[in-house]
Amino acid sequence: MFTGKTIFIAPLDWGLGHATRCVPIIRELEKKNKIIIGTTPAVKSLFDEEFPQLQQVELPSYNIRYSQWLPLWIKLLISWPGIKKVIASEHQILKKLVSDLNIDVVISDNRFGAYTNKVPSVFITHQLFLKTPFAGGLAQNINKKYILKFSEVWVPDYENENDCLSGKLSHGSHFHANVKYIGPQSRLTFKDNLPSKYDVLFLLSGPEPQQSILGQYLISTIAKKPDLKYALVSNSFVANSTPQLDVFKSPKAEKLSELIAQSQKIVCRSGYSTLMDLHLLKKKNIVLIPTPGQTEQEYLAELWQNKFKISALKQSKAEQII
Repeated sequence: MFTGKTIFIAPLDWGLGHATRCVPIIRELEKKNKIIIGTTPAVKSLFDEEFPQLQQVELPSYNIRYSQWLPLWIKLLISWPGIKKVIASEHQILKKLVSDLNIDVVISDNRFGAYTNKVPSVFITHQLFLKTPFAGGLAQNINKKYILKFSEVWVPDYENENDCLSGKLSHGSHFHANVKYIGPQSRLTFKDNLPSKYDVLFLLSGPEPQQSILGQYLISTIAKKPDLKYALVSNSFVANSTPQLDVFKSPKAEKLSELIAQSQKIVCRSGYSTLMDLHLLKKKNIVLIPTPGQTEQEYLAELWQNKFKISALKQSKAEQII
């Protein structure tokens, strides 16, 4: 990739998925380069844990939250003027950082404004081609306009469409001249020969309030099978441990890898970073519950159901998981 460079890498703070999938990329780049990380309060603690030795620079937060009632695409449409301001702000900040910190390369994971014409700028995404129920052409044109400002695109997936995890989100007739498939990325570690400890692991992720809404749904299902042992992982949903349920708040990567390995069934969102984790950890017994109204997750849940024979349920039918 790069050698002897000062590299600035900045992930979108929409949940933790963009940040977590940057961890293995940073680990690899750090071997031969100086790394500076662009963070926000939402992802700072993760990078403090993974890379306490690396310099961080705070960037403006996108402050994206799901609605309890509105589909995500409507919420994003309403929020677009504010998002554009963040994009413009981070672009101005980055131009100054490149000069002040002698940055040689910029890598952005889905932060549209984290580019500059002064040095090579890389955009990481698995969504080159958007799935939207309304104004799809407009959304794709905006997506394309920003991505074309970057000199290179890295797709965290397999290049062969028969093997790929993201389907038509990242495979098609490319509009960018320099697209590289870098393979699925995960900060987690495959654990073999660990004894089974949990029948079901609830793996919650994504912004509020939908994380807690799903958490409440899942907690309510436990009484139906009191003879099973459960674990729940979350970074924001509050739940109490019981004899049936062990609760883990933002476990470190090593512990999370163990929990996944020790669980017979995984129930989770169909966020792409979560799917990469489970694929690389060789988990097959999975129930996907896409965030209502998030068309990307709905597409991925349907793709995995058809391609990998994974179970998928709507959130309103979450009681059927057990």
